[in-house]
Amino acid sequence: MVRFEGTSSYIATDDLRVAVNAAVTLQRPLLVKGEPGTGKTVLAQEVAAALGRRLISWHIKSTTKAQQGLYEYDAVSRLRDSQLGDERVKDIRNYIRKGKLWEAFEAEDSPVLLIDEIDKADIEFPNDLLLELDRMEFFVYETGETIRAKQRPVVIITSNNEKELPDAFLRRCFFHYIRFPDADTMSRIVNVHFPDLKQEMLRQALTIFYEVREIPGLKKKPSTSELLDWIKLLLVEDVDAATLRDRDPKKLIPPLHGALLKNEQDVHLFERLAFLARRQGG
Repeated sequence: MVRFEGTSSYIATDDLRVAVNAAVTLQRPLLVKGEPGTGKTVLAQEVAAALGRRLISWHIKSTTKAQQGLYEYDAVSRLRDSQLGDERVKDIRNYIRKGKLWEAFEAEDSPVLLIDEIDKADIEFPNDLLLELDRMEFFVYETGETIRAKQRPVVIITSNNEKELPDAFLRRCFFHYIRFPDADTMSRIVNVHFPDLKQEMLRQALTIFYEVREIPGLKKKPSTSELLDWIKLLLVEDVDAATLRDRDPKKLIPPLHGALLKNEQDVHLFERLAFLARRQGG
């Protein structure tokens, strides 16, 4: 059996590799939690690439219903076509739109099915998928047929922890929490994306990045993806390590901070800190 060991473009920690392979072995959905920007969605893409499987992505919104993942029956179109005398109305299958689970179930080769940000949907959403994910089948009432998975897909479910998921759903999953990368892991991640980055520049960027994350009262801590955006901008704007090393209180806010700080409250917080630093320095 092919095992997930990470890829050249995705740095997977030992515990994450164990979690992915355990979920595959147990044939249970892998529920991945962690703060936004820690690579939960990208994980599914990399697992699919590493295992040589097709990726089927179902991105959940606040209005998404579980039934949409199975199928939807378009009764309105059928009524309209019947009024127009369209021959298509004789076959109800013409009005059934297959959902992402149906697509995954009918795949000849076991795909990777990503159910992304499940906590965005209604609280009943996970429970409404319990049997389908457990039994790998569902019933189509309009046609009277049962759709069964030809090959059990690898199911990866992500959550940003915006709301608690039902216990019955959690019992059916293998759970893994992606901890925020430490400095060593983050260095490896950055090196994958910027292999030619000078080590002194990397050290200074990471120092500032982690200092920003540790500021008390920060509403949104910058994530891995925001660090990568910031470093890209620093390189484009030709900001060097010496500039980052500058600890002048007037430059307390990092250069190009708009890549790291994503709301006005956090920007104001840094401005207040800079003001206090100038007063104390004076």
